[in-house]
Amino acid sequence: MSKIKTHLESLNNKGEKALTIFLTAGYPNINSFTELAVKVIEAGADILEIGLPFADSLADGPVIQSSYTEALKQNVNLKLTLKLISEIREKTNIPIVLMSASNPILNYGISKFRDDAIELGVNGVIIPDIPLEEYDNFFQNSFDGLDTIILTTPTSSEERIKSIDKRSSGFLYCVSVVGTTGIRNKFDDYVLENLERTYKLVENNKMQIGFGISSGDDVKRFSPFCDGVIVGSAIIKSLSNDDSNFTNTIKLVKELKSACKN
Repeated sequence: MSKIKTHLESLNNKGEKALTIFLTAGYPNINSFTELAVKVIEAGADILEIGLPFADSLADGPVIQSSYTEALKQNVNLKLTLKLISEIREKTNIPIVLMSASNPILNYGISKFRDDAIELGVNGVIIPDIPLEEYDNFFQNSFDGLDTIILTTPTSSEERIKSIDKRSSGFLYCVSVVGTTGIRNKFDDYVLENLERTYKLVENNKMQIGFGISSGDDVKRFSPFCDGVIVGSAIIKSLSNDDSNFTNTIKLVKELKSACKN
């Protein structure tokens, strides 16, 4: 069984939902990024999702896109992102997931990427621009040793959700709303109904919900329909306005984790 799935099951068995925190690699500053990641883990993050900055990220909203732009100005690339992950791995044993577009991995070389990622401490990958129809051709056996996490959306059919559940490993990533990443002020009944529908269909994986979750109240609202939550835009937005000690961001992580336990 995968390290990610085992960790999720351990948390759920204790009556907790998992908290996955998304960080853009090298943001807001390369030199303090490892320190930030460690503080986020100490504040309650159960899994880290590290996003590789990419200039043409279609699924991400303006908050995360802006962080990508700033990280790219600091010349953050895949090689440096893996180095940052290795620094974090020296200080923690929690699962780390790398989110990347496919092009940087193809340019790096799939086999070299897999070997380096595993050696430097990556446990799973999310490559959102590879659709289900191309999954087998892209991944084949080239990612052995890494969990490959696939996304469902509110428009995914029952058949498609079941196919994704069979292929995904580590966990299944359920996108809560149609559109890009970002903070939402409200979720209508349709969103909750769709999350409940998807959760009932997932049999092979733990399911985490992402997109739009920004508060402890959001976590509590979604908890009946998932095994964990993924929070990104709210964290990145907080970091964009935070002090050098990441005070407000750490406070937010603690709030989110507290809600995961209730």
